[in-house]
Amino acid sequence: MKNVIFAAVILSLLTVACSKREPVIDTAQELKLKYDTTAIDSFSPGATSIDIARQIRMSSQKYQDSLKEVLKLQQEEKRIMLELEKENKKKAEAEKKLKAAENNSTEPKVE
Repeated sequence: MKNVIFAAVILSLLTVACSKREPVIDTAQELKLKYDTTAIDSFSPGATSIDIARQIRMSSQKYQDSLKEVLKLQQEEKRIMLELEKENKKKAEAEKKLKAAENNSTEPKVE
């Protein structure tokens, strides 16, 4: 008997607690955004082709800046390589002169 009364009290509490809740508002209608344009898929007339999209990306300022940066880096690398070649040539000439001087001093003179 106590269990039946206890169950009835629990059931009545749950019923009262559920009835006090506010109704859920449909937020899907509120979240719909209104766009002034329509989507165009890639196969419909008026869609941007791959080549046109590539040209648009290539004309952007960020892309142009990156090209300038790459050009600067290539010129810097070329300048460094030329300087290294000059230094290597100077070292090779200095070694040749040193070897030639050593060969002249170590050779016995015949008189």
